[in-house]
Amino acid sequence: MSTEERRKHLVNLLKREGRIRTAAVEQAFLAVPRESFVPLKLRNLAYHDTPLSIEGGQTISAPHMVAIMVEGLDIQKGQTILEVGAGSGYHAAIVSHLLGSTGHVYTVERLSSLAEMARQNLKESGIDNVTVEIGDGSKGLPRHAPYDRIYVTCAAPDIPQPLIDQLKDPGKLMIPVGRVLSELVLLEKRKGGITKRHLCGCAFVPLIGDHGF
Repeated sequence: MSTEERRKHLVNLLKREGRIRTAAVEQAFLAVPRESFVPLKLRNLAYHDTPLSIEGGQTISAPHMVAIMVEGLDIQKGQTILEVGAGSGYHAAIVSHLLGSTGHVYTVERLSSLAEMARQNLKESGIDNVTVEIGDGSKGLPRHAPYDRIYVTCAAPDIPQPLIDQLKDPGKLMIPVGRVLSELVLLEKRKGGITKRHLCGCAFVPLIGDHGF
C-alpha cells in the first residue's frame, strides 16, 4: 500500500469513527504528509492511529486526538491561532491548511531542538503560515494576542490565566487538564462570559512552565 493510500485509509477510519466530521478537516488530513513529521525510524507507523515518540521525551499526538481538537475548535479561514507545544509541527500543519493563506499559526515550544525540528518539517512541507517561537507556552505569546483560537498540546494542572486573557471575545480555547489521566476541556469566551465543556478523557505529556507543572 502506498503512502497516499495509507493516508486515505487513516482518514476513512477517522471518518467512520466520527473523529473527522467536516470536509475541511478531511482535506487538511489528506494534504499533510504525517510521515514528514515523525522520526525516520518510525515512518512505517506514520499512519497508525497512535501517538509516536519524538525527541526530548515528547510525542506527536495520535491522529484521532488531532482531529477531535481541530473539529472542536471550529477553525475558520483567516483566523490567528496560538498553539502551545509545537512538537514536530504536525498539529500546526493541519491547522495551517484550515486557515488558508490569510490565517496564521503562532506556536510556542520550550525545547529549542524541537522548535528547530518543527521549523524544518514545516518548511520542507511547503507551509509558510506557521511561526515557531521558543519560550514558556504556559504564559502564551502576548505580542501577537488576541487570538481567535488557542490550543494546548500538553496537559496543564488548570487552564492558565494568561491564555484566557489572550483569547479573543468571542473565541475558543482547548486544553487537556490533569496530570496522568487528563480531561480535554473546551473553553469558550463570549460576551464577557466563560463557559467550559469537557469533551473526553486523554493522555498528554505535562505542560512545563510558570503556569504548568
